[in-house]
Amino acid sequence: MPLYKTITVSSSTTVYIWKIEEDITTLSRNIKLTDHCQNRLQGMKSELHQRGFMSIRHLLAEAGYTDFDLYYDKNGKPHLHDGKHISITHSYTFTAIIVSDQPVGIDIEKQRDKILRIAHKFTPIEEYYTLTNADARMRKLTIVWGAKESLYKLYAQEGLSFLKHIDVADFNFDDAKTTATVNYKGAISTYDLTFMEFEGFTCVYGY
Repeated sequence: MPLYKTITVSSSTTVYIWKIEEDITTLSRNIKLTDHCQNRLQGMKSELHQRGFMSIRHLLAEAGYTDFDLYYDKNGKPHLHDGKHISITHSYTFTAIIVSDQPVGIDIEKQRDKILRIAHKFTPIEEYYTLTNADARMRKLTIVWGAKESLYKLYAQEGLSFLKHIDVADFNFDDAKTTATVNYKGAISTYDLTFMEFEGFTCVYGY
């Protein structure tokens, strides 16, 4: 089974990444789903989404959980019954989860030029005009998007805006780390972010 990477962030926080190479039949072996998740799986029209969904159940197993330990609140945010915090992400052929004693968020994104066209919707694009290389701009904007997406999952407040409420501090690619501030409804919070790039994908997690 292709567990791609396990990252021990701290004694209480671990990231698990899966590269989806199996078919849905293989991924379904020895995995039991709740009725709710079985219905979700059957409602997915894309086999890639189905494979991603089932690979996440294997990641749960790597972390010592089953589908029955997982539940979702009314906003669709995942939780674990034992009180630990979890965040889940899926992009094409990769899935990941992060499990921690503290609130966390994770995001995986495929690196695509499309990010250059939509960047103005989630970040002040003028900050990146200094990057003359289009590939570098694409990579950096993908990290910024992943950072904001991971914090959106962590913060879990309806109405939170990527553009208006989340500010990611500038960073160098070699740093592999940055910080971000969420300023929403008079409350200001700062979070640490770690990012990595592999096989044309970007993963960012925040805590």
